Amino acid sequence: MDAAAPIFLICIGFIALIGFSAFGVVSIREGERRATRVSFVLAVFLSMAFVIAALLPSPTPVFATAVLILAFIAGVVAWFIPTGVQPVTGGRPSRRIDERDIMFARGRLVPGSPEYELYYAMRPENQTGDDHTRALPGLLSDSAQLAEPLAFAAAKASFDLTEAVREHVDGDVAPALVERSPEIWTAAIKELAVSHGALAAGVTELRPYHVYTHVGRGTGTYGEPVELDHRWALAFSVEMDHRRVSHAPGPPVVEESARQYVEAAKIALIIASWIRRLGYPARAHTDGNYRVIAPLVARDAGLGEIGRMGLLMTPRLGPRVRLGVVTTDMPLVADPPGDDLSVIDFCAVCQKCATNCPVGAIPNGDRTQVDDGLRWAIDSETCYRYWNLIGTDCASCMRVCPYSHPDSPAHNLVRVAIRKSAFARRVMLWLDDLFYGRKPSTVDNMET
Repeated sequence: MDAAAPIFLICIGFIALIGFSAFGVVSIREGERRATRVSFVLAVFLSMAFVIAALLPSPTPVFATAVLILAFIAGVVAWFIPTGVQPVTGGRPSRRIDERDIMFARGRLVPGSPEYELYYAMRPENQTGDDHTRALPGLLSDSAQLAEPLAFAAAKASFDLTEAVREHVDGDVAPALVERSPEIWTAAIKELAVSHGALAAGVTELRPYHVYTHVGRGTGTYGEPVELDHRWALAFSVEMDHRRVSHAPGPPVVEESARQYVEAAKIALIIASWIRRLGYPARAHTDGNYRVIAPLVARDAGLGEIGRMGLLMTPRLGPRVRLGVVTTDMPLVADPPGDDLSVIDFCAVCQKCATNCPVGAIPNGDRTQVDDGLRWAIDSETCYRYWNLIGTDCASCMRVCPYSHPDSPAHNLVRVAIRKSAFARRVMLWLDDLFYGRKPSTVDNMET
């Protein structure tokens, strides 16, 4: 043991040097300045510490080796044995939502218009706050705090396209019906989504709480009841670029957000048209022209869980995605829902999105009972008001979320760990704070 201990410590030091140096290189590629610095500092000092411990006189090497072995065993045990309080699932909403009540619909109302008068006669309690928001520069406004002409023009160009295709979300169904098994249709529709750029795709039965009660924007008449009798919904995600999101709340993030809304619309339109050509009705749900609540559909389709910030937390990229939905009567097979206790538990202890929200719109506390379900209630009015002040969709919560790191082997090891163990979730949160900071700054992100 006395002879083997120094060799063991030197080997561990070498592994630490290689491992942290490799992660430093990964961090350089990801544009993370702080993580790069921390990685190389740990690579040098930890490797030196192990070498020094190996060179010290006996029994120090033996003692250090014993401590390392015991720590390793304790870590393995903690990994596989459940620890901490296990959360419960959040349940499902008990009522449908009126699209006219969401901030994107309320923000479009023009004072003096029939829609304006109709809505605030129905919801007078919202008028004062909404008028205050309308007095701000507005999204993509040249007078907003973070206005940048090139990025804002690019975002507007993308939104122009999503508006131009709104009339094509539905269409005539081919008279000839092609029949296949639900299993074949499900595999084919998912493959089509992924082949056109979707990150992941899932299927769920369409539930009443998935569907808005009344039209608030997009095609159709404002205020008319939404009647969507399709049985099935395909939900899919598209990735938002990590480098651009790292600039949040700066202009690059709204440009990227708009770009991915275009990608989601493209995929949804292609799939809906494909379904109709096979003889089944289908509707594409695109930005500004939804009839369903995409995050709820996506959660029930198995794509992820709803986290503290109110966004869908996907297994690979967390909230750093945009969502698309296609509803249809084509016979499909539903996927298991995305209820994920590890996400609920991690969000409960992490709170980085709440800590870094510039206007405090994300709650710090526990989930509360809302419509028969447990969830973190977001202050959407305050959030949207801030967007109208700075001119971009903020996305600060998305930027700091530990789940938002790139899809790479190093980060995927962490994702595996936090899914397996409550102990690992707390350790990995501490490591995320160490490498990226409790309150990360955009200064720590390298320019593209």
